[in-house]
Amino acid sequence: MIKILFVCHGNICRSTMAESVMTYLVKQRHLEHQFQIASAATSREEIGNSPHYGTVNKLRSVGIPVVPHRAVQMMRADYDKYDYLIGMDDANIRNMTRIAGGDPENKIHRLLEYAGSSRAIADPWYTGEFDVTYDDVLEGCEAFLDYLTTS
Repeated sequence: MIKILFVCHGNICRSTMAESVMTYLVKQRHLEHQFQIASAATSREEIGNSPHYGTVNKLRSVGIPVVPHRAVQMMRADYDKYDYLIGMDDANIRNMTRIAGGDPENKIHRLLEYAGSSRAIADPWYTGEFDVTYDDVLEGCEAFLDYLTTS
């Protein structure tokens, strides 16, 4: 089983969007039994909150179910629990590495790396651009799933 943890700052916008998108893509390919997918925050600001209404609205508009979710914080133990810890931007990566106490097994990556891009996924909490965030998350998740299923 491949265990993936998507991570962003608050765990209500980007990482929950990525969790929902990846779960949907995995189901479309009938690979549910091969994956465990979750998401978490690097901060404690939104702990216990449900996904942001912008994320919910965007996913509904494209027919992707929102996974049942309440924001949680990434913990040091998550490094051992998951095979891949996927952040959305450089600040996430720095904080994830700090929380994990390093990255000796090279498990921490930015999502768009798998799409061959060095750009970050912008936080729609600040930009309000949930369409742009969705496009980037979809691109990253599709490329990441292709990587995982062809490696």
